[in-house]
Amino acid sequence: MSKRTCIVTHDLEPSQIDKIKEVIPDWELISGKDPANWYNEMKEAEVIAGWKKDLKEMVLEGSSSLRWFQSWSAGVDSLPLAEMESQGIQITSANGVHANPISETIFALMLGLTRKIHTYVKNQQAKVWHHSGMKLEIHNKTIGLIGTGAIGKETARIAKAFGMKVIGVRHSGKPEEYIDEMYTSGQLNEVLPLCDYVVVTLPLTQETRQLFGAEQFSRMKNSAFFINIGRGEIVKETDLIAALQNGQIAGAGLDVFEKEPLSEDSPLWEHDNVIITPHTAGSTEYYTKRVIEDIFIPNLKEYINSGTPGINQVDYKKGY
Repeated sequence: MSKRTCIVTHDLEPSQIDKIKEVIPDWELISGKDPANWYNEMKEAEVIAGWKKDLKEMVLEGSSSLRWFQSWSAGVDSLPLAEMESQGIQITSANGVHANPISETIFALMLGLTRKIHTYVKNQQAKVWHHSGMKLEIHNKTIGLIGTGAIGKETARIAKAFGMKVIGVRHSGKPEEYIDEMYTSGQLNEVLPLCDYVVVTLPLTQETRQLFGAEQFSRMKNSAFFINIGRGEIVKETDLIAALQNGQIAGAGLDVFEKEPLSEDSPLWEHDNVIITPHTAGSTEYYTKRVIEDIFIPNLKEYINSGTPGINQVDYKKGY
């Protein structure tokens, strides 16, 4: 009888490999970024962590042993979900790994726009000493969190240190610690006029695609800032650009875009009231450690015991 096989398509520390082997001592464990390490073993793999483009052809087209896939990212919208569902493959996401780095990025963008740090960096490069009309504070303002998962919860907790009022929007409308008022997704347009900062932390699904367009930007205060670290396709980018050009909103901090990399001819590059980061909000020195130790290994133990990993199980109907 051949060994059961587990593939991790990322480079791991020896200690991380040892921890996985403690859970599945009798399995074949293969890891590494180089496809040469695992390419010939993909069809035999029962468990795979980390998606690579070669996997679709080898794992989903034809016979495959794959029963559980651990995503390396929180979002799973880039996966071939329909094909994976048809083959009965369980998926778990890396939701929760990003709470610290992305919440830090959210506040970096909010504070940068509020205190004009991006403007002063440009002034520094040009050796210009200028006040640039800086006057705003973040303290005691209202932040609207559109999405209250792990990232939204951590952002809400930090917001309280600034004395901010926190409004949340989630599908269920269920209350959450550190969030003063919670609304349902259907009440989004009611929430937007109340906020000084609108922060999108949603996954991309059929329901959230192009959720923000001209109507939503028109409902925001013209003094409000828009922050998107969720997915670019949640926003109609042309409508966002128009809102910035027309002064419907005060500015934007953007980590994600409809098409990435952002085209060199995008007007967003030229806006003085926009800060752009290249989809790096979730980057952290602890990424692999958190995926492996906080999610994958506990899930692997549950999978061995019951056949079902319990952390971040993806609901195919919801798309996350």
